[in-house]
Amino acid sequence: MSIPKHLKKYVVDQDYQRYTPEDHAVWRYILKHLSRFLARYAHPCYIEGLKKTGITLEEIPRIENIDQKLKEFGWQAVPVSGFIPPAAFMEFQSQGFLPIASDMRSLDHLQYTPAPDIVHEAAGHAPILIDPDFSSYLQQYAQVAKKAIISQEDLKQYSLIRKLSDIKESPDSTPELIKQIEDQLLECNQNITFVSEAAYLSRMNWWTAEYGLIGDIHNPKIFGAGLLSSLGESQNCLSDKVKKIPLTLECINYSYDITEQQPQLFVTPSFENLSSTLEELAQQMAFQRGGITGLEKACKAKTVNTVQLDNGLEISGVIDNFKSSNNEIHFLRCSGPTQLSYNGQELDGHDKNYHSQGYSTPLGLINGLNKPLSLASPSEWESLGITLNNTVKLTFSSGIELTGFVKKLLIKNNKLLIVTLDKAKLIDGEKLLFDPSWGLFDLGVGHQVVSVYGGAADRLAYGDFDDDFVANTVPKRNYTHNELAIHHLYSKIREFRSFKQAPRELKELIDSTITMNALPWLINYELVELIEKFHLSGEYREFIDNQSNNEYISQTSF
Repeated sequence: MSIPKHLKKYVVDQDYQRYTPEDHAVWRYILKHLSRFLARYAHPCYIEGLKKTGITLEEIPRIENIDQKLKEFGWQAVPVSGFIPPAAFMEFQSQGFLPIASDMRSLDHLQYTPAPDIVHEAAGHAPILIDPDFSSYLQQYAQVAKKAIISQEDLKQYSLIRKLSDIKESPDSTPELIKQIEDQLLECNQNITFVSEAAYLSRMNWWTAEYGLIGDIHNPKIFGAGLLSSLGESQNCLSDKVKKIPLTLECINYSYDITEQQPQLFVTPSFENLSSTLEELAQQMAFQRGGITGLEKACKAKTVNTVQLDNGLEISGVIDNFKSSNNEIHFLRCSGPTQLSYNGQELDGHDKNYHSQGYSTPLGLINGLNKPLSLASPSEWESLGITLNNTVKLTFSSGIELTGFVKKLLIKNNKLLIVTLDKAKLIDGEKLLFDPSWGLFDLGVGHQVVSVYGGAADRLAYGDFDDDFVANTVPKRNYTHNELAIHHLYSKIREFRSFKQAPRELKELIDSTITMNALPWLINYELVELIEKFHLSGEYREFIDNQSNNEYISQTSF
C-alpha cells in the first residue's frame, strides 16, 4: 500500500548513519533490560513480537526492516518527523501504517522521554501488533479517532507540545527558551475550557495502547507502548502504589500528564474488550449521532469539520452558526473557506477557493412536498418549479424563503445534491440570509444532518492538518575531540563483545579506559559486561566494586 499523497510531508528518511555508537549502546541497554523484565511481566506476545517485527536488541533497528516484517501482519512502518499532528497520526494508522519517530533518546533521558522516539514507537508499539485482536482494535481506534472533532484549543496545545519537543532536542536551545515555552504550554493547558471529542479519544488511547494493562486485575500484564518502552515505569506500574481500575468507558474521564508517572492504570480483561469499549465511545460521537448535538460540538470546536446531509452531500468548513427548533435543523452556516463533496470526493466547482467567504444553506422540508427534496423525483422537482432557466420560490417548513433563477442542477446517483441559483435571495422573516448581490447561491438539498465529523471530507483537496508543516530534522552535530574518542571506545567495546574468546587487546583497552575521568557511566557498564563475559572479575574487582554507586550498574545482574 502506498502512502497517501497528503501524508507524505510527514515522512522523513531514517538517516541511519547519524546514530552514534553511544546511541546504539543506549538502545542496547534499554532493550536488554526491558526484554529481561518484560519476558515475565508483559503480555505473552511481546517477546515473540520483538523477534517477528524486526526489533534487534544489539543495535537500533532499521525501519525499512520493521516495515518488511510488519507486512506479514497487515501493517507497514513509516519513519516520521517526531510529533506530527494527531489527525495525521490517526490517518496513518487507519491506513495500516505505524508511524515511527526515528529520533533516539539520549543517555540523559534513558529512563523516559515525553518526545516520540524509536524506542517508544518501534520497541513499544510494533511487537504487540502481532496479536490479531490488538491489531484490529488499533485500526478500529484510528478509524474512529480520525472522525473525532478536534478543537482550536487542542491545536494550540499540540503546537506548543511539538515546539517544546523540538526545542529540547535542539543543541542550540537554552534553559530560558525552554522555560518560556513550558510556561506558554502551562497557560494553554489552564485555559482549555472543554474536553473535545479528540481529547476523549486521546485519553482512550493513553489508557489502552499507551499505558494499558491486561488480564487479572490482581496480576495484570503490560501491553501499553508507553510502559513497554520505559525502564522505570514498566516496573513501578505493577506495584501497589499504582491503583488498578477495570477498564470501562469511564477511563475517558481521567486526564493524564505526559511528564509524570501515572497514579492509576486501567486493566482490560482482553483485547476484545478494548474494541467493545471503543464502540461505546463511538456511539456517543458526532459522526454517529449527527443532528443538533453534532453541530453544537462543531460550533464549539471552531475548527474545520464536515456536515453530512441525508442525500450524501458533505459540507466542510468552520461551522459557526445554525438554526433549529423542535429538534429540526433549519439553517446551517460555515465561515471561511468551505468545500462541498460527495462520497469523500470534492465536487467540481465547489472547492474552498470558490466558497472562500463561507457557505450557508437552508435545510428541512419544503411546503408543497410531502417528502424531503432529496427523495423527490424529477417530476416532483418540476412541480416545485425547480427546472433549468426558471425562476423559483421555495418556502421551507421553518418559514425560510428562497427565490432565484435556476442556473444548474447537480445530480449524483440520481440524487439531487445542489441547486445553483442566480439572483438569489434568502430570508428568514425580516432577516436577510443571502443577498442577490453576493453572487450565485448553492442550495444544499438536505433534510437532516446525519453525521458531523472532524476534518474535511476530501482532505487531500482541502489541504487538511498543518498546511505549513515542515518536517523537523535534528541538525547534525559537530562532535568534540573528546566525544569522538568516547564514540571510538563504544565501538571497540562492541567489537570485542562479539568475540568468543578474549582478544589480546582487551586488557589494554580496559586498563587504559578505567583510568580515564568523566566517562559516561554506560562505558563503565559495558566494560563490566566484558570483564564478566571473559571471566576477568578477579583482576578488576576494585573497578567493579566502584561502580556500585551508579544506580544503573548496581541494580544490574550480568
